[in-house]
Amino acid sequence: MRSIDYGKDAVAGGRPRRSIPEITAVAGLVVEDPASGFCGAVVRVQRGNQVKHDVVLEDRHGRHRVFPMRQAAFLHDGAPVTLVPEPVATGPASGSPTSAGSAAAQSASGSVRVEGLRARTARGSRLWVEGLHDAELVERVWGHDLRVEGIVVEPLHGVDDLPALLAEFSPGPGRRVGVLVDHLVAGSKESRLVESIDDADVAITGHPYVDIWEAVKPRSLGIAAWPHVPRGTSWKDGVCAELGWAGPADGWRRVLAAVSSFRDLETPLIGAVEQLIDFVTTPEN
Repeated sequence: MRSIDYGKDAVAGGRPRRSIPEITAVAGLVVEDPASGFCGAVVRVQRGNQVKHDVVLEDRHGRHRVFPMRQAAFLHDGAPVTLVPEPVATGPASGSPTSAGSAAAQSASGSVRVEGLRARTARGSRLWVEGLHDAELVERVWGHDLRVEGIVVEPLHGVDDLPALLAEFSPGPGRRVGVLVDHLVAGSKESRLVESIDDADVAITGHPYVDIWEAVKPRSLGIAAWPHVPRGTSWKDGVCAELGWAGPADGWRRVLAAVSSFRDLETPLIGAVEQLIDFVTTPEN
């Protein structure tokens, strides 16, 4: 859909310029950006200098997009509108609620935190990861989202038995399975295993790292880079030896403690997990 243009030609012939009504960008207001087709509810207004503000919208899948409020128009109920921020509250009272401009609380994954909401009953669908460390890291960042959606994360302790596990689970409508695989690169044994599975109710994504530890950004751990571990040496043991950590247990404690949000993770892991969550939380599931 093309954006609506109210340029100079709109006043041709001496007609008065068509005015676009202004609507206050209150939290929850649903609007559409006509240029991109992105439709979502107002989450917050990010105030800038003078009149340069941005509005954050969240669509029904929980995805966020930021749009400049100074653009020509949004669509509300199919009609063009201009969004404006709420007036900044003034007065002596401190700590009182202000406006949509105040930042909404975010979860570690960057989604809007749902306060006071009890975790929903678990869905039939599942999110499978390779091991306990994978499960703990996913919980660390996406735990709030998964509880809101009622998705259970289960460690597999490796994917070698994945075909048999899927056959036992019997995926189907309302019982989808999303699988997160380590070291999913062309030519790996993991990629060959994944290619052998063809099921519309199973989605398999992954990241290129040898281990989930490596999907944590080095700077979050205060190191320049993850050490190179020679082939034939246990990757975790090699990393711990190079970094002077006591062993894998001590190493994992350090790695997990370094993660407070999605910003501490590499993009391939973030994208892989987000795809799986979308897959197992589709409306029919």
